Order: sequence, then C-alpha cells, then structure tokens
Amino acid sequence: MTESDDTKRTVTVKIEGRVQGVYYRAWTDDTARTLGLDGTVRNMSDGSVEAVFSGPAEAVADMLRRCVDGPKDARVTKVTIMKEGGSVAPGFRVRGTDWQR
Repeated sequence: MTESDDTKRTVTVKIEGRVQGVYYRAWTDDTARTLGLDGTVRNMSDGSVEAVFSGPAEAVADMLRRCVDGPKDARVTKVTIMKEGGSVAPGFRVRGTDWQR
C-alpha cells in the first residue's frame, strides 16, 4: 500500500510545561519512530519543546494525542500547532537546542 499526498500531514508544534530535563526529546524520538514519522524535535530557549511531525495523517494525529502526556516525568500544559504543511527530510532526528544549533 502506498501513501498518497492527500493522506500525508506535516505539523510544527510547540509543547509547553515541564518538558525539558524529563526525557521529552528522547521519548518523542522513540515514539515518532515507532509511528513511522519523519521530523525533528528540539528544546527551545523559553523552556518549551518544538517538534515537527510528518507522515500519514492518522499517525500524526496519534502523535499529537501522545504529546499531551509525554514521558512519565513530564507535565505538559499546552500543545499548540504552530504551522501546517512543509517538507522534512526522511527519518526522525533530535536536534540541539535553538540557542545551540
């Protein structure tokens, strides 16, 4: 079965709360790979986490639902879709923080 462009979704999200220093980026990397998503995740200087998820629309929706809880030590207060669309390189990567590119 092949994936058509109509079923692919790409979103950039901002995840706020207690999300740094609690394994959130590594959890996101593991979870996104399990769901077969492409994209990136990184810490932001304001204490939030920014992630880009790209793949089948249902898998992206599943990832967004999972981001609300995150890993066990995280305390997510808000997940905001900042941007829809765009393209990403294949695979999923953990990037450095936005102030340490």
